[in-house]
Amino acid sequence: MAAQEQNGRVVTLRDAVQMTLAYNHDLAASRLEVDRADARVREAIGSALPKIDLSANYTRAILKPVFFLPGDFFGQPGTIRPVEIGSTHSWGATFSANQTLFNSAVFIGMGAAKIYSRAAREMNRAKEVEVVTNTRKAFYGVLLAAEGKKLMQETMKNTEENLRNIRLLVSQGLVSEYDQLRAEVALENVRPEVINAENAYRLSLNNLNMVMGLPPDSMITVSGTLEYTAISDSLVNQAMGTVLLSNPGLAALRHQAEVNDAITSAYRSEYLPVLSLFGNYQYQAQNNQFKLSTQDLISTSLVGLTLTLNIFNGLATTSRVEQAELEYRKTQEQVTGVSRTLQSSTEAVLLNLNKARLRIEAQGKTVEQAQRGYKIAQTRYNSGLSTLLELNDAQLALVRASVNKIQSIYEYLVASADLDQLLGRIPEPLQPTTHE
Repeated sequence: MAAQEQNGRVVTLRDAVQMTLAYNHDLAASRLEVDRADARVREAIGSALPKIDLSANYTRAILKPVFFLPGDFFGQPGTIRPVEIGSTHSWGATFSANQTLFNSAVFIGMGAAKIYSRAAREMNRAKEVEVVTNTRKAFYGVLLAAEGKKLMQETMKNTEENLRNIRLLVSQGLVSEYDQLRAEVALENVRPEVINAENAYRLSLNNLNMVMGLPPDSMITVSGTLEYTAISDSLVNQAMGTVLLSNPGLAALRHQAEVNDAITSAYRSEYLPVLSLFGNYQYQAQNNQFKLSTQDLISTSLVGLTLTLNIFNGLATTSRVEQAELEYRKTQEQVTGVSRTLQSSTEAVLLNLNKARLRIEAQGKTVEQAQRGYKIAQTRYNSGLSTLLELNDAQLALVRASVNKIQSIYEYLVASADLDQLLGRIPEPLQPTTHE
């Protein structure tokens, strides 16, 4: 990539989106969260599987333990004699297994982990749609800045051409020197605007680099123009209903509510018994020489059941259940609030789309009229039939009409990107292809 950037890599909108999906740091963190959620699912499943352990030990008795017997056993009435027990060396190895037969919390936890994994995927999808939307907006911003730079350069070119014509007319005595002074001032007034437009373009490129996850000084050149392409009427007409079904953020919040409900059930299950099966197989040996032989090994084994029932734990379970229920109700309120916010945001975006569309339709004719008016004003001024003020007004009208048109197209494209984000969709031409 470095070599391409040195030459100024040409980037289309699709290229920009694919680079963002590949290099954006927030999206990379979101994907790691999905991996963590999958690991939690495996952990939850593992809690229902058998637990198998192998342990081994060796003990060297420095001073052997003793117990005391009356001296009568040794022909010494009235005395107490210490007697050593055990061996100097002892070995042991134990193989144990434990299997949960019934634990409601374990099985509920498995279900909750799977729901959490789905929620993490929805959040990742929301982040993916968000970064694609931000990339589209940044890319449109570069195109807008490029159009603005081009427009100001054309304006400066027209101003320079007018100045040359006026100087020629002055030399021929057809117009006053005052017109030449005004044309020179107008040219100098345009120069800062050209510089501002060029700076705005460079800043917009830096912003696009940042959104894509590239260094700000990466040398890229965008390919494309601000073109008005109307989105389908069916998408617009169904947006208010679709947003509640397809918005990934809302879907993730609903999954979170399911997780909280499962946690509540898991805490309630603490009142239920836990039944487990256990067993172990043990080898042990003892002697007074540091020498282990198969004849010294003694094996033992056992199996059994463990039943545990929570009788009273200081109201801890009751408190946990209450907290989980409140958390579930809070999430439900958040779902309701987010749903209403999404509907309101969708309505606002649809209004912006319609407003921008109407402005585009109106500005198309306005630009044509302004261009025609400017050419007429040039011809009239060069023929001595109008003043410089009329020519300047015509040029200003053309600039304003052109700016309004590209601004309207930009606003429409931004609004369409916002609508796609609300609906949780990425347009088909921009769909990711290089990652899962």
